[in-house]
This record gives sequence, C-alpha cells and structure tokens, in this order.
Amino acid sequence: MSEPLLLTFNPGSSTIKFGLFRIANGVPIAIGKGSIDLHRTPLVLDLTKSGDLARIPLRARITDDLHEVIDEILRWFAAHFSLDELACVGHRVVHGGDRFVGPAIIDPSTLAAIEALVSLAPLHQPQCVRLIRAMATLRPHLAQFASFDTAFHHTQSDLVRRFAIARRLFDAGIKRYGFHGLSYQYISAHLEAAFPDLARGKVIVAHLGSGASLCALEAGVSRDTSMGFSTLDGIPMATRCGALDAGVLLHLLGERGWSLEEVERLLYHESGLLGVSGISADSRELLASALPQAREAIDLFVFRIAGEIARLATSLGGLDALVFTAGIGEHQSEIRAAICARLAWLGIELDAQANASHARIVNRAGSRAAVLVIATDEEQVIAQEAMSMLDRLASTD
Repeated sequence: MSEPLLLTFNPGSSTIKFGLFRIANGVPIAIGKGSIDLHRTPLVLDLTKSGDLARIPLRARITDDLHEVIDEILRWFAAHFSLDELACVGHRVVHGGDRFVGPAIIDPSTLAAIEALVSLAPLHQPQCVRLIRAMATLRPHLAQFASFDTAFHHTQSDLVRRFAIARRLFDAGIKRYGFHGLSYQYISAHLEAAFPDLARGKVIVAHLGSGASLCALEAGVSRDTSMGFSTLDGIPMATRCGALDAGVLLHLLGERGWSLEEVERLLYHESGLLGVSGISADSRELLASALPQAREAIDLFVFRIAGEIARLATSLGGLDALVFTAGIGEHQSEIRAAICARLAWLGIELDAQANASHARIVNRAGSRAAVLVIATDEEQVIAQEAMSMLDRLASTD
C-alpha cells in the first residue's frame, strides 16, 4: 500500500505556492514544491523536485473562482502521483483575527470567519477563500485545514498589541495582530533544533521578501513584531508603504479629495520600493541600477529595517541573535551587510566573506550578537499543522 499524501496551499497576492508531502510514520516529508504566477500569460507551473526545476505549461483560464487552474494542477499531480491517497489539504490563511490561535478544520463556520476578515488583508485573504472553495468543489470529501499567520503572535501582551486610541476600539478588534507567523514559527523551531542556546535567548527575525516584517522572539515566543493591524504596517516592502503617519491619509482623503480606492491602491500597490524608486519593486533590479532614485529606495528600505530592529531590541531588553530569512533575507548579501552596518552600535559585526557566500552563520567571532541566515519553509509548517489536525480528527472518530 502506498503512503498517504498531503497537499498544501500558500497563496500570495498574485502567486500560489504548493507543497506535496508523503506521510511516513505520521510525519509529512516533502516530495515536491510548486508555484504559479497568476500575472503570467500563459500560466506556468514551476515544480521543484529533488532540487530539479520543471516548468509545466498550463492551459487553464484564470477565473474568479480559480476552479480551472486548481483542477488542471490536480490532474497534473494525479498523472504523476497517486492522488487517490491524498489524505488532506492544508491552507495558509493570512488573517485569523482573535478567533484563531492555532490550526483549525475548515467547516462552514470557519470559512465564514475567514471571509469576514477579508477587509483586513485584502491582498491575500480573498485568495485563501478562493482556494478553499475550489478544493471543496473539486474534492468535496477531502478534509481541509487552515494554518493562520496571525496565530503565532497571540503570545504578545495587550500592551504591545494596543494602539493609543479609544479602548472600545481595541475591544472591537482594532489592534496589532502581526503576520508572517508561519515563517517565524518555522525559524523558532529550527533555532531550537540547531541553535538551542540562541533559541532560549532574545532573537529578532527579519523576514524580508516582497512582503516584509520583523519579529522579536524571547525563548522562541513572539513578543513583538513590526506589522500591526494590517499587512501594510512596519517596514517598507516591494509595493507596500510600511508605517505611515495617519495624517497623510487624512490629507489625501480630505484636502486632496482622493477616493478610498485610490488610497488603497497607493498603499498596497504603488508604494514601497516601487513607489520611492519609480523604477521597480524588485530589490535586485534596484541594486543593479545606477540611478540615484534606485539607491535611495534601497537606502530607505535598509534605514527603516535597522530602526525597527533597534525598536524590537528595546522590546526584548537586549539582542542575542539576528536572523535573516525569506527571498531578500536569504539571498541578498548587500542588503544584509547594509542593515548590519547600521547596527554596529549594538555590537553586531558581520563577516564579509561569510555573508557574501550566504553562509548560515555570517557574524565575526567577536560579534556581541550572532547573525544567521536561515531558509524559511512555511509549507512544512502548514503540512505539520494539517497532519496534527488530521490525527486529532482520527482520535475522535
């Protein structure tokens, strides 16, 4: 009898990442990972298996419900793997509000609660809902589970989560939630396994990708983070603004007469690296450009990240390690070096050669704080949580 399989979905605003796992002795082991860029025409499924990349053209049209796309992907998987053995599906859901502090089985009540939070994460949450509904239509008898990016940050105190606004609004759910929790959860577990002494200390993790945030960990637990009520807050990102004076919004909506839709488009799609540079949202292109506005966008990105790391170090009352992860954090040594140069006053000393070669430990021997580069794996966390929920369901049968 073949081993059961587990499928994961990790949606972005315009991309969908997949993970296919076999379940061996109750543990999900990755078989392959894939991704689709929904802005690309025609669609292509990029599939990585055992380090090899395959590019599979897709014929499906992109519809509002994504049924055609998901159906073609499932049919492709079925032609190469025994999808009859598919045990369950795990979904990354960006926003869980205050209701979800851990993984959950997706039933009508759960789905309704996820949909109710769409306005708080308009780039990602609708995609989560489409994927859940598509799988429910195409594989109606298959168990589905949700893993929430916000759940990891529920260990933060109300003091950290509160805005300085009327108390009744905090009680109504207007508070700091934090995001990228699945990534931070993976890094926390990795530190515990590979660097247990550091894991017990004060660690700041920099998840730097097209979406970017920072998290302060104490003994592996989230104590503070840069993102707040929405995925706009904190440090600048590829096209998102990061922290912004609320007075700017009042000015745009009032004196300048902008519509809510115009402001939303500015904040989510026309700001960050793209907005400052006017050239590109891709930090690699900006680093390669000789134009001064490209350099200014990178410099602002670095400046805000270093400042937020200093703030989070204050929340922790010290700093034992800084961890870089995600696309920029893992692969762009120039940005890591620039951030660490601004943090030299914290005792951070980078080893230039180790950093350039993307080593796992990139600090000098005399550095007061360790500096690590660790690849994150959100799909693995989703798979593990789905497996735990499947086991829990089986134990109650």
